[in-house]
Amino acid sequence: PLNVDAYTAFVAVTHDPKIDDPALLHAFARNCFYIGALGSRKTHAKRGDRLRAQGARESDIARIHAPIGLAIGAVSPSEIAVAIMAEITAV
Repeated sequence: PLNVDAYTAFVAVTHDPKIDDPALLHAFARNCFYIGALGSRKTHAKRGDRLRAQGARESDIARIHAPIGLAIGAVSPSEIAVAIMAEITAV
């Protein structure tokens, strides 16, 4: 398991549910202070459905910052990284 806790900002960026979903469930259980996931609103809606089917609570799913990062019009990977870090800092 991932060694994360309430002082951890957890960010899921693989776009692979087989990797991201179990990690998100672990982040919920470990009460990470920030939980974010890369993807569009449509992708996030599907993610929520999968997580609910695996027993996630609505309150946990609501904790996921998605689409991730501050809305600064980020497009490139480096811009997206800055937007994510800005949101984590704001939280």
